[in-house]
Amino acid sequence: MDKSNINNLINNIKGELVTCYKMFHQNPELSNEEYKTTQMIKDILNEAGIEVLDTSLKTGLVARIEGKSKGPVVALRCDIDALKIDEETDLEYRSLNKGVMHACGHDFHIATMIGAALLLKEKQDELQGTVKIIFQPAEEDGHGAEDVIATGALNDVWTIFGVHTSTVLNVGEIGLTLNPPTAAVDHFMININGVGTHAAHPQKGVDPIIISAHIITALQTIITRNVSAFDSALISITNVHSGTTWNVIPSTAFIEGTVRTLDKDTRKLIEEKMRAISTSIATSFGGEAEFIWRQGPPATDNSPRWVEVAKNVAMKSALRVKTSPPSLGGEDFAYYQERIPGVFIHMGTGDAYPQHHPKFTVDTTALYGSAVYFKNLAIESLKKLNEEEGLYSGEGI
Repeated sequence: MDKSNINNLINNIKGELVTCYKMFHQNPELSNEEYKTTQMIKDILNEAGIEVLDTSLKTGLVARIEGKSKGPVVALRCDIDALKIDEETDLEYRSLNKGVMHACGHDFHIATMIGAALLLKEKQDELQGTVKIIFQPAEEDGHGAEDVIATGALNDVWTIFGVHTSTVLNVGEIGLTLNPPTAAVDHFMININGVGTHAAHPQKGVDPIIISAHIITALQTIITRNVSAFDSALISITNVHSGTTWNVIPSTAFIEGTVRTLDKDTRKLIEEKMRAISTSIATSFGGEAEFIWRQGPPATDNSPRWVEVAKNVAMKSALRVKTSPPSLGGEDFAYYQERIPGVFIHMGTGDAYPQHHPKFTVDTTALYGSAVYFKNLAIESLKKLNEEEGLYSGEGI
């Protein structure tokens, strides 16, 4: 691509980013199904002459912008999948994919990182190293980050930054925190086996509904009696099912839900207590309980060193720095932070319905400032890594 074409894109970038955002909003795709989304991103990057790495990813991609001088590698990350939600906004560019909606701002994230990539491409010759931009699939499913890591594309990355919209921050505000911005997310299921019988003769069976009721009540005592009042944790039971008719005591019951924690030890304690309570209560009633724990991403863990860098860049970019609001929501960006120091950053998109709501929207005037910020953050991070004597050795963390 010749220089004039990239200059034209940059000159019109504010309008282009809004158009880009609307295009992605209209064409949402679920986790691991983001084929059209991936191709649209690839087409835009190819037009700008930005390299797309050859990886094993089925959806999503990793782009690379290398400076003229050899140096460290930093990464910017966005997620690209949508949710199984029927959109209820009045937007003229509302979802064209019935039952699927960008209700978590991932369309904004995509447009932000495309904008950052275009701005970095313009400054490519001045970069003191390399910037990789991750367009990650399947964040909502919780395993997209692991798929990206498995490609090896981040093995040489020194630090990483992620973006997420925030409806509690105004346009022009950015949220940073030294505390975990998001929680560890775990999924549990309990299969209860009793003995079915006629509802008129309960003494001849083992009632799994009674067992379920006692388990549900007892599980809630873990938070109030085993977890410190100064710790943040919750157990939410979201699905309970048993039986098929009114006059039969069923033989099985099912309980399902999620656990959210910020502390590693608390996470382990809750799993152990839930398992012990479920199995012991079922046994005491003459039944059995199978406790299944599906571990999700850990709590995000912002690096104090890089939070300070992110804060300074925000102020230089004319953004107002706020403390990220605490949340027990989950984010698989945490998988990157287990390997690479980095920061998960909230970008203010104005007061609106919360994420995952069918009327969720963002203020598109936040797009350009968001793209400029992440461009500046990448450049400043490379500069800082190069300035710190002895830190850059040509290899990743």
